[in-house]
Amino acid sequence: MKLAMIMDPIAQVKTEKDTSFRLLLEAQARGYDSYYIEMGGLLIDSGRPYAMARKVTVKDQKSDFYQLADVEKLPLGEFDVIMMRKDPPFDSQFLYATHIFDLAQSEGALVVNNPQSLRDCNEKLYTSWFPEFITDTLVSANAEQIKAFHKKHGTVILKPLDGMGGASIFKVNEDGANLGVIIETLTEKGQRYAMAQKYLPEIKDGDKRILIINGEPVPYALARIPSAGETRGNLAAGGSGRPQPLSESDERIARAIGPTLKQKGLYLVGLDVIGERITEINVTSPTCMREIENAYDINIAAQLFEAIEHDLQQRR
Repeated sequence: MKLAMIMDPIAQVKTEKDTSFRLLLEAQARGYDSYYIEMGGLLIDSGRPYAMARKVTVKDQKSDFYQLADVEKLPLGEFDVIMMRKDPPFDSQFLYATHIFDLAQSEGALVVNNPQSLRDCNEKLYTSWFPEFITDTLVSANAEQIKAFHKKHGTVILKPLDGMGGASIFKVNEDGANLGVIIETLTEKGQRYAMAQKYLPEIKDGDKRILIINGEPVPYALARIPSAGETRGNLAAGGSGRPQPLSESDERIARAIGPTLKQKGLYLVGLDVIGERITEINVTSPTCMREIENAYDINIAAQLFEAIEHDLQQRR
């Protein structure tokens, strides 16, 4: 079996936390030939998708944790599995890459996650397809609409549609301090959409990351607790992680949404839940797998590969 892993520079990986690295470890343990590819290594040559790929071997340690072979130009369609694990933002280059993956899929490769669904399911906007599970939310580039939303709710969260790791997320209190300049910055003076959400005080108990594998929720979540003086729980923004079992409401939400995710070919998804409300549905490169596995007797990576291998077998 051959695996293509499209990811950010492997030299920058923090092995104890990185989900893409964890998936490479699992693939290696299962006997896959794994290849490392960066976004710039994808290409189309006379209508066929290729990649400048390097065979990779990995070790579960903090340093000297990978070895790369020489670069080869390989047809993407000849890989059994292609994992798209490039971090957001979902920009034009990311979009073009999904079209290259469409070609690879047409030649027989299984792309995880499905490239069409990567295009369809913006990590912020896609929550609106499940309105019963979200807090009051506005998406707009219009300053007056956003100001009216703030006036209605008092304290709100404002954020861009293409960020990750808590970048450019603002909490605006009832006094509206700096609201005008925040709106100008996020919308580029009315030229870009931004998201406004009613503030959820339950953030003090953590922004829960719930992993869903091929439609089925992992029974444990990672609650990301904001650091002192922060409203963002993201680990990249200084939050601390607390593994915990799913609550009844977590389970209900995940099981309600899971079948739709499976239908869309989204094998690995990270729901972000504050209290009993979804705030994001992460489909590009969900993380937190290692933190949950380290806390509980569970192999989430194996569950993902078992789902993938089952579907590959069904194709044959």
